[in-house]
Amino acid sequence: MSQEVKEIKPVVEISEQAAHELILYLEKQGKPGAGLRVFVSAGGCSGLSYGMVPEDKSSEDDYVIVQHGAKLIVDKSSMPFIAGSVIDFQSDKLMGGGFVVKNPNAVSTCGCGESFKTA
Repeated sequence: MSQEVKEIKPVVEISEQAAHELILYLEKQGKPGAGLRVFVSAGGCSGLSYGMVPEDKSSEDDYVIVQHGAKLIVDKSSMPFIAGSVIDFQSDKLMGGGFVVKNPNAVSTCGCGESFKTA
């Protein structure tokens, strides 16, 4: 009798395009083995804001997600605010583009899209 193998969805995901852009960015920064630390901090127009920085190390309290060859690192205190989110990459001809968080937990966001509020 064979057992059904169930694929577990990561708590935070990264799109294939964002993973590709992240890998290129980290290589240009001279940090090919690093990941992208995604965190939430108090501040911004709506109360909470996203932060993202290249990170070489993770702690045992971090969630480390590897998808499409790219690594995301999320600290324990940020996870409740961004669980279920997808990190994507948005190309913008005028502004240059960048990484964006598509967060199902955000009930409202500010006009710039960099801060949000949860229920």
